[in-house]
Amino acid sequence: MIERIETDVRSSKIVKYNGVAYLTGQVAEGETIQEQVRICLEKVDALLDKAGSSRENMLRVTIWLADMDDFAGLNEVWNAWVPAGHAPARACGQAKLARPELKVEFIVDAAYA
Repeated sequence: MIERIETDVRSSKIVKYNGVAYLTGQVAEGETIQEQVRICLEKVDALLDKAGSSRENMLRVTIWLADMDDFAGLNEVWNAWVPAGHAPARACGQAKLARPELKVEFIVDAAYA
């Protein structure tokens, strides 16, 4: 059975199916890439908790950067956030994001109990 959490006309914040929670993309405003990444990851933590999951159960993370020059700043925050020994499969690429002030977007899939 598919479970949808916080669904509106366009999307659901979380879709749970067959032991996997699929989180909607997370973006944040902020002056620097590090600030935006920190805020995004706080939002990811909250969604993982709501899904009955955690950082330790992340399976795959897709990260979109508006500018690949921000890759080092992204990793500075990311590396401190990911629990040792629990790094997910990860992809990172450059994309034009929904608004010009956005620097990063995270898309997370995680196992849940």
